[in-house]
Amino acid sequence: MLYWDYAAAAPPYEEVVQTLEQVMRTHFANPSSLHRGGETANGLIKRAREVCAAALGVLPQEIIFTSGATESNNMAVKGAALQLQGRGRHLVTTELEHPSVYESCLQLQKLGWEITWIAPDSKGVVEPSKVAAAVRPDTVLVSVMHVNNEIGTVQPLREIGEQVKAVNSRTLFHVDGVQGYGKLEVDLKGWQADLYSLSAHKLRGPRGTGILYIREGVTLFPLLTGGSQEQQHRAGTENVPGIVASAKAVRMSGEQRHVFVNRIAPLKKRLEDTIAAIPGLVLNSQPDGAPHIVHFSYPGMKGEVLARKLEELGMAVSTRSACSSRLAEPSRVLLSMGRDTAAALGGIRISLGDSHTEKDVMELGQALHAAVQALKIAEGGMK
Repeated sequence: MLYWDYAAAAPPYEEVVQTLEQVMRTHFANPSSLHRGGETANGLIKRAREVCAAALGVLPQEIIFTSGATESNNMAVKGAALQLQGRGRHLVTTELEHPSVYESCLQLQKLGWEITWIAPDSKGVVEPSKVAAAVRPDTVLVSVMHVNNEIGTVQPLREIGEQVKAVNSRTLFHVDGVQGYGKLEVDLKGWQADLYSLSAHKLRGPRGTGILYIREGVTLFPLLTGGSQEQQHRAGTENVPGIVASAKAVRMSGEQRHVFVNRIAPLKKRLEDTIAAIPGLVLNSQPDGAPHIVHFSYPGMKGEVLARKLEELGMAVSTRSACSSRLAEPSRVLLSMGRDTAAALGGIRISLGDSHTEKDVMELGQALHAAVQALKIAEGGMK
């Protein structure tokens, strides 16, 4: 079975697995304890924070460890809204966001906050001027993802950050960076980002660990209380093995970015050319998108049907983001781009990793041809 779902969960580096096991076996003490074991565990967290900060070009005290990007995004969106509600109860985001941002905004909307949703163009890109035009004196947060997790489009974060801050310098700018780090350049200072989320298991790290960058001087309302951990931003005993292993994954994936730029991006183009040549398939991802995500639709055929057929042929793909893949609804992202319901129901996401080769892409292309042909024959027989 060839695995093409790296955007959902990437297989961990062997070094990460070894680190996770070693820390679990050796450094099991609570890092808040005052004895030597606790002090050692706390020191490991401190070192992990320094590693992640160096990778992102920020200060160690600006790094907070969470249980994953879902918590990081919830903490950024709800934490900012609750902390700053005395200043305003208006947020701006896009129709493209991951459910952890999108549904956080929906929750706030039900509680009385006003949300402005910015629609993308037909390519899935948000116009910076539209984001800036939505910012008001009472706008406390703008949240825009770096790379769309479904179709791989890259948002112009530098321009968005500049224009948002020009309209209201007090408005916080949050970036969901889950699908961008390790594949594209990250420049938090240049983007003027105040908050930035990452997930370890997208970076070949362990599940259950995430990162939230909180710019020094920014205060969030804590969603979890009961302890003073993580600089009082997040209560709860720290996951020391996960944190240390995640820091290793962040460092290693950052060092491997050139692989995606130099080797994986050409494989993506070859795969897109193959898909474009198959009658009935429609590409949704863009050539200038992220180097690891290819998305297409088979209008008239539900995405899960094609995904099952490909699995029979030895190819593991997904229909959309893992958090939404079991839903039978049309893709919210594709609908926001102006695609019709048939295309939005027939989407397939292929996400490449640094281990994929030209031979793998060739085999996937052959499987796509065979799967589409088989489904067309089956559909004709049913008629």
